[in-house]
Amino acid sequence: MGHHIHKSHNKSLLLYHLVCPIKYRRSVLAKDVEESLVCKSIESRYEIHFVEIGADDNHVHFLIQSVPMLSVKSIVQAVKSITV
Repeated sequence: MGHHIHKSHNKSLLLYHLVCPIKYRRSVLAKDVEESLVCKSIESRYEIHFVEIGADDNHVHFLIQSVPMLSVKSIVQAVKSITV
């Protein structure tokens, strides 16, 4: 699991489970796709940490840890727009 994030005036442990289905639920994901997802640029640009990334044959699971200042909408937009 994630670890607590310590800031100057707070301590938080927020985990989000994001599920991204493939368009038309096609089975196009293989095991090598799970390892090739690029998420390091998101972690450095935003205060987001990917705890786990998993892929089934027609959708991808992200377990994301973030700070309370970011809304869920902004986290989802960042993940969906930058990960390829």
